[in-house]
Amino acid sequence: MPHSFPFLSTEQKKELSDIAQKIVAPGKGILAADESTGSVAKRFQSINAENTEENRRLYRQLLFTADRVEPCIGGVIFFHETLYQKTDDGKLFPQLIKERDMVVGIKVDKGVVPLAGTNGETTTQGLDGLYERCAQYKKDGADFAKWRCVLKITDTTPSELAIKENANVLARYASICQMHGIVPIVEPEILPDGDHDLKRCQYVTEKVLAAVYKALSDHHVYLEGTLLKPNMVTPGHSCSRKFSNQEIAMATVTALRRTVPPAVPGITFLSGGQSEEEASINLNAMNQCPLHRPWAITFSYGRALQASALKAWGGKPENGKACQEEFIKRALNNSKACQGKYVSSGDKGAAGGESLYVANHAY
Repeated sequence: MPHSFPFLSTEQKKELSDIAQKIVAPGKGILAADESTGSVAKRFQSINAENTEENRRLYRQLLFTADRVEPCIGGVIFFHETLYQKTDDGKLFPQLIKERDMVVGIKVDKGVVPLAGTNGETTTQGLDGLYERCAQYKKDGADFAKWRCVLKITDTTPSELAIKENANVLARYASICQMHGIVPIVEPEILPDGDHDLKRCQYVTEKVLAAVYKALSDHHVYLEGTLLKPNMVTPGHSCSRKFSNQEIAMATVTALRRTVPPAVPGITFLSGGQSEEEASINLNAMNQCPLHRPWAITFSYGRALQASALKAWGGKPENGKACQEEFIKRALNNSKACQGKYVSSGDKGAAGGESLYVANHAY
């Protein structure tokens, strides 16, 4: 049976797999700095900083210029505005990141919208014009992209319709990215909201990931040139029963082994509202899990790399160094965790132990 169009040439495939491998090289993960202007508003509000374009630039400049993080961060996800901002001395942020041997990424979805015909479920918009946007972003220095879909666990959800629709949207996005030499991060996030236990989350995660990889296969997506950004398998936020980090690691790795082909270079977890410390400990437990893992298991954290840094900064220029030190500390901890070498010292940092959970998280 002949391949369907579009073909990717051998050169295109090599470029995509090289980019993906570089992002998840041993000890490296992703800094998700792609919070929308609205999400930044919430973060800045918590530290009484004004949400202006200049403040957003100053804050991200602190993260992007922090020293000692090159061995920890393989890629940085930008928000549209950030891709065109510059450092104080006039260097475009993407250029700065590339000079530090990190890969530049861009969030390309246009947010979550209600999925008609379901019980409050959603899909993600942004496919219109994505072809042209990807061509432009590639020119402007982006080599990978991110698209987030959201599913919820309740008695009646996720429905078959929501699972299929979101899997299909992710596959469409992924194939469009690859045509432009952009590595797609596929993110089907199952929210931690609810009182379900670990077993239920594992079951739903397996169902969702199986559907996603079926859709990616149907759309002829080149798996070696993709990354997966899933939730960890955890009990719901309101679940009364507590599970150990080892149980969470075992459930998560089992779900992945049942659904994610070994061709995928890396799995870059979202932190899903876990505290900074919890996100590092769970990532470490997965990398110590006795089961065979054919992919790199690492991080693509936003809040779990930034909560203490943001708090230490407080929107004040004189706190720049303190902000960077907190960020460096979290980056180093997670770099160790993705190699199974993190030992928690109990030092929580400015916000290390705080829950970063937000109900119905949207950004």
